Amino acid sequence: MATREPPKLEYPCAYPIKVVGEHSDDFASVIIAIVQRHDPALRAESVTSRASSNGRYVSLGITIIAQGPEHIAALHADLRASGRVQIVL
Repeated sequence: MATREPPKLEYPCAYPIKVVGEHSDDFASVIIAIVQRHDPALRAESVTSRASSNGRYVSLGITIIAQGPEHIAALHADLRASGRVQIVL
């Protein structure tokens, strides 16, 4: 059985990420500030928010304009280094 390669991305491109962390009043603003350092053109309509069923966690769906794989890796590293993020997808 042959393994399939993931599709190759052509940069720059719209690239969706999901960031999950514990719910707090400033979680979204902290995460958005980190993302804006990597994508200054980030628009409010590119961000969605959803609380978990028990309200303990919140997930942010954010679509950035990725410039390349290094750009995505740097963003993921900064998000994880914030100490506020449980998962980055």
